[in-house]
Amino acid sequence: MRLEGMTKKKVAEELGIADIGRLKVWMRRYNQMGDFGLMDHRGKRERYIDENRYIKRLEMENAVLKKWFAITKAEVYQRSIGSATTSEKDLALQSSVTRLGSLEADTTTM
Repeated sequence: MRLEGMTKKKVAEELGIADIGRLKVWMRRYNQMGDFGLMDHRGKRERYIDENRYIKRLEMENAVLKKWFAITKAEVYQRSIGSATTSEKDLALQSSVTRLGSLEADTTTM
């Protein structure tokens, strides 16, 4: 009613509200939190706290898993680079041995 332009006094009269200040409080809550601000939260406080704790715990677990995944990914990447480097080293060593073997064969035939 207030959003449609009715005065506080008219709204209070129409709804039978004795305290116009209560309308101010409701309007402030509505402006700050929307419809959620006007909901009755009595008796549900503990459930909301538990839900917030649960959400925070899940967010923390997500963060930990993301860090673990990044570390694991980096380790796998390092291993793949290390194995590629090792393979290159092995190939270079094998070619050196092959060259030495062929040089020895050449010197013995001479």
